[in-house]
Amino acid sequence: MTEGSDEVLARVERNVGVITLNRPKAINSLNQAMVDTLSALLGRWEADDQVGAVVIAGAGERGLCAGGDLVPLYHSARADGSEARKFWYDEYRLNAQIARFSKPYIALMDGIVMGGGVGVGVHGSVRVVTDTTKMAMPEVGIGFIPDVGGTLILSRAPGLLGLHAAMTGTTFGAAEAIALGFADHFVPHDALADFTNAIVADGIDAALTAHAASPPPSQLLSQREWIDRCYAGESATDIVAALREYDAGPGAGPGDAANLIESRSPVSVSVALEAVRRAAKLETLEDVLRQEYRTSCGSLRSHDFVEGIRAQVIDKDRNPKWSPASLAAVTRADVEAYFAPADRELEFS
Repeated sequence: MTEGSDEVLARVERNVGVITLNRPKAINSLNQAMVDTLSALLGRWEADDQVGAVVIAGAGERGLCAGGDLVPLYHSARADGSEARKFWYDEYRLNAQIARFSKPYIALMDGIVMGGGVGVGVHGSVRVVTDTTKMAMPEVGIGFIPDVGGTLILSRAPGLLGLHAAMTGTTFGAAEAIALGFADHFVPHDALADFTNAIVADGIDAALTAHAASPPPSQLLSQREWIDRCYAGESATDIVAALREYDAGPGAGPGDAANLIESRSPVSVSVALEAVRRAAKLETLEDVLRQEYRTSCGSLRSHDFVEGIRAQVIDKDRNPKWSPASLAAVTRADVEAYFAPADRELEFS
């Protein structure tokens, strides 16, 4: 039985629903139609006794999903923002729907998994990464704030590793994804097809027993000493200063982190820091998604969201002109504005 759409392929094999995000040229980036299709599909399959589990993967060789499609968000932000607000509203409701899905939801987070791709993967009950996984919450590089429930996971990562990931937007592999709490299982890339077939034939437990392996050691965990020390600073400026002071020389981790942070949108970095700290005090995914919806709407009011997408995606000059131009120029009022109530607050049915 085949369902879905051209951009979201869906079929049922035996009692397993198999979803394939199908925009390989765009690394399966999510758009409004895909979010709508995924939500409707999961609703039907949850009510269907003939479907006992769901597997989600990405078409092509590049990855599960590179995030939300930035081009329509850019054009919406330059207009009245209504399409962007609707996309985030529905996307975050989908993230919550995945988290509360009553049947096994197996996410194959192979290749590139960033932003919105994290959102359709990490809230599942069985989260698989591979030796090709390249995961990130890179929003601060486009003048945006980590979202899709990512700040919940970042806030609960060991020590202050989550702040490091949020403020740098750095890419991490399978071992780091597991260490940070974004994934549970490691399956070699070359075994993914057999793993998926085993889920259909034998069930998820047998498939994991047959194909899951031990991940490589996490380099990020081994760097906790300087990360926990440096990211304890009160402000983003304090954190960068601590990283510079700790830096042991060219190529050292703290210096690289400081350079990354200073290349990102200053206001986005500052808001990301505050968002992760606030998420640590929120109890549920829904609470965090409500906060993230506010910060996303706040981004629509900013200069940096449009400028960041322009520089990275539209003109591709990789030379954004941020405003405020430095971390020191970001005020407390600038940060607080991102947490103001949205015109329509995010609600869950």
